Amino acid sequence: MARNIAAEYTAGTLAEFFRLPVGGTQQARAEQRPDIDRAALAGALRTYHRDLGTLDARVEQALTRLAHPHSRVVVTGQQAGALTGPAYSVHKGADAALLARQLDTEDVPVVAIYWVASQDHDAAEVASTSLLDLSEQLHRLTLDVPEGMPVGRVPWRGEWTAQAEAVLDAFDAPPEHVAAVRGRLARATQGGGSYADVFARLIHGLLSPAGLIVLDPLHPALARLMAPTLARELDNPLASSALIEDAAARLMAQDFTPQLRRPAGATNVFIEEDDGHRRLLRLDGARFSTDTRAYTHRELRAMLEADPSRLTPAAGLRPAVQDALLPTLAFVVGPGEIAYGAQLREVYELHGLKQPLLWPRLSVTWLEPNVARLLRRLGATAAEVQADPEGVLGRALARERGAEAVTTRKLDEIATQLRAVMDEIAALDPTLVGAAGRTRERVTARVGRLQTQAVRALARQENDRSGQLSRLKAHLLPNGTPQEREMNFLTYLLKHGDKPLELLLALEPGWRGEIEIP
Repeated sequence: MARNIAAEYTAGTLAEFFRLPVGGTQQARAEQRPDIDRAALAGALRTYHRDLGTLDARVEQALTRLAHPHSRVVVTGQQAGALTGPAYSVHKGADAALLARQLDTEDVPVVAIYWVASQDHDAAEVASTSLLDLSEQLHRLTLDVPEGMPVGRVPWRGEWTAQAEAVLDAFDAPPEHVAAVRGRLARATQGGGSYADVFARLIHGLLSPAGLIVLDPLHPALARLMAPTLARELDNPLASSALIEDAAARLMAQDFTPQLRRPAGATNVFIEEDDGHRRLLRLDGARFSTDTRAYTHRELRAMLEADPSRLTPAAGLRPAVQDALLPTLAFVVGPGEIAYGAQLREVYELHGLKQPLLWPRLSVTWLEPNVARLLRRLGATAAEVQADPEGVLGRALARERGAEAVTTRKLDEIATQLRAVMDEIAALDPTLVGAAGRTRERVTARVGRLQTQAVRALARQENDRSGQLSRLKAHLLPNGTPQEREMNFLTYLLKHGDKPLELLLALEPGWRGEIEIP
């Protein structure tokens, strides 16, 4: 079984692949970034927020602090999902704000930045979201975002606003909370712009009060500041891919599955072509090409000079481009990004950078009152339900009914008795040792499977009567996916007002667990 990169990094056992240990905030904070023109960065962000319509007093205050000559940044980012996408998109931004607040001092101001992945072109990953109302009806909003185009180039459409408003119209929740979320949507969409702009305004509205600044790398003022890193990459276009593949080989040698692979000739640069689609550049000899046409190095450098937003980094280069632009102290990341990070230490060094601290993002499972009561009755956690919902409910019902036959204790007793019997048989004839052991294992496994089938049948029967299993799944495993990765955070604001946001922003950085909404 392959080892888990994120789990082992969090446990502090992967020093070979990461420059800083998981808890190395003080070491990261002590480092300097004199290579960053903070005044230019703050100016570009000011221009972006002015164009976005979000240049308010909070943003101005944060930009003033960012322009300080010793400022540092806690950065996170996510794809621009519909209505903010899955809840962890908001959780990541909150964690960046919380960590920045914890590390901030007068001498070294620390600012939280949310990198909106406007360059991403995978529409299937950003076009849908799920919201659960008080009647436990799961609403699915799906927008027809065109595939292949960076979402920062896709104009927001009036019919998408109408679709989102229709979901709110049908959503069973207190009218005052629905009205508040409707106001957030109106403020996000009335400014027009792109699909990514609407996402950015929603994140701004939620987390700007906590000090977070949104950043769109496709904005011309910001793209211009990233051009030098992309130019260096074009001058040696396969070097970063070779380093990524080398790290992949070292990971595989230690029974890890690498997250990134770079086939022969693949660069880490995408180009936005004349049809608006974003395609990966490949190199064969001195010839760059995509699936549609070829380019010379001179043409690409000229394009980078004329419009640097048309050349964008692939996943193997994006963190280095990000952290060449920003004076990054820590990068708030999920498990997949940690796995990427294990292959990118040398890519940073290729560009004269030091890989920043990777901070595993906080994780919250929200428990609404009815679900919290049911979990207490079952004596289970949300994580246990997400891992085995039928088993949790079935075992709880079996306990209530005194059904000893399906308890773990009963299986242990059977295993102990079988071991004793088989040991006696083996003692009578040593040639039967192997057969006795195999018989014991088969019988124990078969009884265990029967127990599992019995408790799950019990859970289904109870669900037919009371709907408890369906309720647990709707809240904790919507569409069969753990809540945080599927349910939209606005679900909880629609039903409970701003209380969930207040609870989120009162956590410690990196917090993990379940929060009961009062």
